[in-house]
Amino acid sequence: MSLYRTLLKAAPCTRSSSTSQWLSRKRGIATQGSARKAAIEKSPLAGIRVLDMTRVLAGPYCTQILGDLGAEIIKIEHPTRGDDTRSWGPPDLAYTDGVERSFPGESAYYLSVNRNKKSLGLSFNNPAGISILHKLVKQCDVLVENYLPGSLAKYQLDYAAISKINPSLIYASITGYGQTGPYSDRAGYDVMVEAEMGLMHITGERDRPPVKVGVAVTDISTGMYTAIGVLAALYSRKETGLGQWIDASLSDCQVAGLANIASSCLVTGKKDSGRWGTAHATVVPYRAYETKDTNIAVGGCNDKLYGILCDKLGKPEWKSDPRFVTNALRVKHRDVLDAMVEAELQLRTTQEWLSIFEGSGMPYAAVNDIQGTINHEHVLARNMIEEVNHPACGKVKLVNHPVKYSRIEPKIRSAPPMLGEHTSEVLQELLGFGEDEISYLRDNQTVA
Repeated sequence: MSLYRTLLKAAPCTRSSSTSQWLSRKRGIATQGSARKAAIEKSPLAGIRVLDMTRVLAGPYCTQILGDLGAEIIKIEHPTRGDDTRSWGPPDLAYTDGVERSFPGESAYYLSVNRNKKSLGLSFNNPAGISILHKLVKQCDVLVENYLPGSLAKYQLDYAAISKINPSLIYASITGYGQTGPYSDRAGYDVMVEAEMGLMHITGERDRPPVKVGVAVTDISTGMYTAIGVLAALYSRKETGLGQWIDASLSDCQVAGLANIASSCLVTGKKDSGRWGTAHATVVPYRAYETKDTNIAVGGCNDKLYGILCDKLGKPEWKSDPRFVTNALRVKHRDVLDAMVEAELQLRTTQEWLSIFEGSGMPYAAVNDIQGTINHEHVLARNMIEEVNHPACGKVKLVNHPVKYSRIEPKIRSAPPMLGEHTSEVLQELLGFGEDEISYLRDNQTVA
């Protein structure tokens, strides 16, 4: 019991406000001593340490971005089941090391958003686990969590408690509907927010039921907005020395993502124009059409481009057809013109049309499936798919960081971690725990 009591000594400390302010201003970044200038130039967040208490998609997507930019990400996972998405297979990348585990492999979903992280298997529903998190908070610059509002307060892991332990910490909360407002207590899932906040209503074929976007775009945009918020807060801390609480929600980010559609309704005071499938509400022709074998998207977005399309289709007379001479008229006669364009495109294969349109200056593209995309010559040329070594699965291909820089080098430094892969490393190197202490915690199922 004496060892157990020792582990509880990291309860939140209460410093005087003047001392806390002095410490926060002196703090800089958590691992500043190890962040050399050359390393920061290549990885701009080198020396920043992030405590990642998120699961599923929006939160892990946010912390993966920070990890790509060089931050050290310590991912807190339940010691037996881990991140929810570990069980969201198939498909799973099979283990090849011959070790029997509770999972059949590493799920593709989990692998997609957890590279460049360290996994600490930790239960914090007991005092020892809470104590460990409080110790870690002192060593970190950022904490990102995606629990329901108020649910971490009973563990003294809410912002009010954590900011007393580390006043310079940036604390980012990701929720479905935010920390305030009538819906704040609702659990937030991408498809529900797509429905509630308008995106589903404008997605799908004309005169057909609404559909969700093919990928959880609201989760992804929220992850990106939160990463932007963390970067802004880190920049602000350079001057103030103080952290702050970031309140990011799927609902707010989805409303922001409505962009010109929301603006049109604000300007006119009228309803939106509904679903348009792959077409555009105010530009014709501009959509995906059937070809002889698959589909192709083309855009006659202005009079010049419309003329190019007509010439490439072998129908120059369409340029002077009184029904189509302006975009407004083409919109008015949308159904007629779209049918005419598609009838011509159906005479050849997609590849034949790609060759015909090549170099024309007109926007066009094959409608590729996902295998076609990840094996696309341009995608590969841009190094968007990278193969890395996984400790239990061998080679794994991952989608790479998308933004290229002239000086810095965001990259995949490590494969998504196994559950608890770095538990001992984090406890020993950051918190100074000995092997006996870690064994005790494992025996009591506090860590894994």
